[in-house]
This record gives sequence, C-alpha cells and structure tokens, in this order.
Amino acid sequence: RSSSTSIHPLLLKMFNSASTNKAVLEKYLSIPQGERVQATYIWIDGTGQGIRSKTKTLESKPTKLSDLPIWNYDGSSCYQAEGSNSDTYIHPVKMYPCPFRRGDNLLVLCDAYKYNKEPTLTNKRKACLEVMEKAKEFQPWFGIEQEYTLLDQDGHPFGWPKNGFPGPQGPYYCGVGANKVYGRDIVEAHYRCCLYAGIRISGTNAEVMPAQWEFQVGPTEGIDMGDDLWVARYLLERVAEDFGVVVSFDPKPMIGDWNGAGAHCNYSTKAMREKGGMEHIEKAIDKLSKHHIRHIKEYDPNEGKDNERRLTGAHETSSIHDFSSGVANRGCSIRIPREVSEQGYGYLEDRRPSSNCDPYSVTMVIVKTTCLEN
Repeated sequence: RSSSTSIHPLLLKMFNSASTNKAVLEKYLSIPQGERVQATYIWIDGTGQGIRSKTKTLESKPTKLSDLPIWNYDGSSCYQAEGSNSDTYIHPVKMYPCPFRRGDNLLVLCDAYKYNKEPTLTNKRKACLEVMEKAKEFQPWFGIEQEYTLLDQDGHPFGWPKNGFPGPQGPYYCGVGANKVYGRDIVEAHYRCCLYAGIRISGTNAEVMPAQWEFQVGPTEGIDMGDDLWVARYLLERVAEDFGVVVSFDPKPMIGDWNGAGAHCNYSTKAMREKGGMEHIEKAIDKLSKHHIRHIKEYDPNEGKDNERRLTGAHETSSIHDFSSGVANRGCSIRIPREVSEQGYGYLEDRRPSSNCDPYSVTMVIVKTTCLEN
C-alpha cells in the first residue's frame, strides 16, 4: 500500500501508542502524597509561542511568592541558549491552584532570565510590567478573545473527514450537534480547569470554522491579562493532551475559504468607562491609527508575518496594510461595539492581534500608545 495515499504505518503506530489509560493513572493519583507539595513551573520558550513546564517538590505549601525558589533549566533545548552555556533561570511571578493534581499542589508562572541576569528575548513580561506600573493611574482593563483550532495528531483538523472537507462555513459558529461541533469535551474540561485555577475566564463558544473554538479571559487589569492568558493556554494544552488532541494557535491553520484565528483585545481605561468616555475612546483610536505598523509588529511573534496570512480583508478581518475603525464593523482594525456607541462610554476592540500573539506585547503596546505617549 502506498504511503502517499494513507498515513504511514509507523506514524499510525506512534499516534496510537501516544494515548494511555487515564483510569489506570487515577489509581496512582489517589495515593496520599503527605505534606510535600508538587509545584509545576511554567515558562515561555524561545519561539515566543511554546510553553514549557517541569515539576519541583516543595517541603510544604508556599503562602507567598518568596517561598518559591528560583529554578533553572536547559535553555539550549528551549531555543534560548548555547549548549556550552545553557543554564537559564526561571523566577516565579504568580501562583495558581493546580486543577490536575489538586490539593495543595500548584502551577507557578515564571519569568525566564539568561545567565547574565538579563531577560530572555521572549520574556516580554518584565517590560510589560514596567509599562503597567507607569500607567497604573489610567486603570487599563483588558479582555482577550483567544481563538484556537483542534487538530488530530496527524495535523488534520479534529473531526474533519480524512479525505475531504466539511460543508462550507455557516452552521458551525456557536453551533450545537455532532455534525456541527467537534471537541466540546475538551472545551468543557478546559473551562472548569480555568475556574478551578482562579483564572478570570468569562466565556467560550464554537467558532466559524469547524474544530475552531474561542475562550475569553477578562476583564483583568494591567499585567494580569498576560498572566492569566498564558496560564489558560497552558491548561488548554494539558487538557487536550489528556484527550490525545493537538491545539493549534496558528492564525490561518487552513488555507482557502476558512476563517483564521485571532486574539481580539478589548481595552478600556477608567476615563473610557465613565460617562463621556466616548471622547477618550476616539482619542485612543486616533493615537492607534498613527502607529499601525508598530502594532502589527507586536501582534504576532514574527513581526506580522503570521498575521499576514490572516489579515486579508476577508473572513471578518481588516487588511494588514490599512488602519480602519467603525461601529459594529468586524471588518475594521478597531471595532466600537454598538452598545458602547449608543451609551457613549465603554471600551474598544482591537481585532488585529493574532491567535499566537504574546498578550504581554499586545497589552504593553496598546497602553504605551494610548496612555504614555503624546
């Protein structure tokens, strides 16, 4: 049988052997662990997109960040260092309850630093935190709509026919039924994990392309947006791992007449949220219009190259080359929700960020442009 018309037998064997019996695992997870605690350290690797983690045993449950030790890892295996000088350091910045191990066990979000104590190139949190501290008086709030696509382990969209395509887009957005949505178990499990971990997840829905989903995080203030979204992504990857399914944050996973995936960023300051706030929203949009290229470069890890495949002016996107804004217009760079326009205050939605964006970069450049620069 030709391997050009089917999955290679060795690959098929690999996919099948990748799944394990979770019922067997539960027998071991129910064993008491005593007073010691498992802390899963999480960090961003050198791609600016990949999430890495490893687990450390602590003698007791930490009550504050300073109870958690700085740790290190092999940066040469994470695209962040040379093998001859590979020690890279992770500094805990936030703790979350662990929904996988539960009890007193923790997830620990970390910043990554090089041997010389400088942040790694993909550690955007340090700079973002500095900006948020400078802009604290503006009380910037964010809500990000994280879109993603579920794939089989062979890279094919989850639930799609192996030798063809599903029907055209139309019935899948917020759809119900086995012929319209694929992977709801993963979505429900992820939602519950986020709630358990204390992440401000605010909703979820099936998206326009089948096997594509979205969850929303926010509103959160300042640095919390980046923290919560990165940990929510980690939880999604871990949950999908348990189901033997791959999560893709690629902004255009399928070429052709299929929607891409974004991370629309809803944004407001205290002045925008109060009566008369529309004036401040319009001033912010004017400032954003003057820095379109700078924002595009910050809205995906490859300075716009990833988003170029998505922001075409079709499939509910604006063109990557032009800045635009409008009320209730999903084909604009910036959308003002209709209810905001009618009541005269609220927030704006920046529809340009890519699904694989770094939320620290996105929120940082928005605040710099609208709050800290004249």
